[in-house]
Amino acid sequence: MTKYNTNLAAEFYVLSMLHRIGADAALTLGNKKAVDIIVASGGRTLTIDVKGLEGRYDWPADNTYELKGTQHFYILISFEGKIADPHSLPSAWIIPANKLGQFIRKYKTRTVISRAEVKSKGQDYLHAWSLITGHKSGNTLLSGGCETSASSTRE
Repeated sequence: MTKYNTNLAAEFYVLSMLHRIGADAALTLGNKKAVDIIVASGGRTLTIDVKGLEGRYDWPADNTYELKGTQHFYILISFEGKIADPHSLPSAWIIPANKLGQFIRKYKTRTVISRAEVKSKGQDYLHAWSLITGHKSGNTLLSGGCETSASSTRE
């Protein structure tokens, strides 16, 4: 799978999740863009930059910005090396842009969002879809899980 297809898969996964939890969200178009998704939620407009990876690596961050406001989010998607498996859900960290700086690592030739730092210090952001909608829910969709019951399971 190409990098472009991985990013598209990540953007559409995020868009799908936002609609599943009741957010009014729209994908922006273009190849090189700063905002991937626009969300209207609770009387406010939010913007989202989606970073998607097929494997368990650091996310490239040369084009990220730590903003002071609370209206922009970075959603970090990792398909955990299983992008071709439709039964495997990706991990998603929903991080306000003004909180992203603690996970950024700058090297000589590149800047990354450290997966190790996100996993160790960012657990509050893992599947934290309620940061977008502004309300907490007991719905397993918000935690990234899938509900299955006798009535919803297909044979």
